[in-house]
Amino acid sequence: MAELIRVLVIADTHNHLPPKLQELAAGVDEIWHLGDVCAPSLLKAIREVGPPVTIIRGNCDNTVEWPLVIDLQRNSVRFRLIHIAPTRPPQEIDVLLHGHTHVPRNERRGEVLFLNPGCVTRPNRGAPASAAYLEIAADGKLDWQLVKLR
Repeated sequence: MAELIRVLVIADTHNHLPPKLQELAAGVDEIWHLGDVCAPSLLKAIREVGPPVTIIRGNCDNTVEWPLVIDLQRNSVRFRLIHIAPTRPPQEIDVLLHGHTHVPRNERRGEVLFLNPGCVTRPNRGAPASAAYLEIAADGKLDWQLVKLR
């Protein structure tokens, strides 16, 4: 049987690492970055923290090797990682994680849960600088926790 998976989700770093990245990543199994890293050297620094990193390309990223979309499955939950959220919920996934707006989001649209960890460096619309933890239980139950960074 699968075990609990804990993911640190970040987005829109725009050439800046989250404060205390090492502490944020302590105890996580993976790091998912939802685009707009900007400098490829920043990705190297994130990878040095330890847990495996999954990254997608944002509209401010020029590294064409990074994919625009990644579909993952963890503990029977189907995830799509994308930088800019579509206007309609996609089919065949359970959770869509995105960045781009610099505003946290936890909203169900139809059968799909839309999650956005907010922005590490330049939050928008009064939101705090933030990241998030996503816990995926063995039975597929999700726990989404926003973390204020300042």
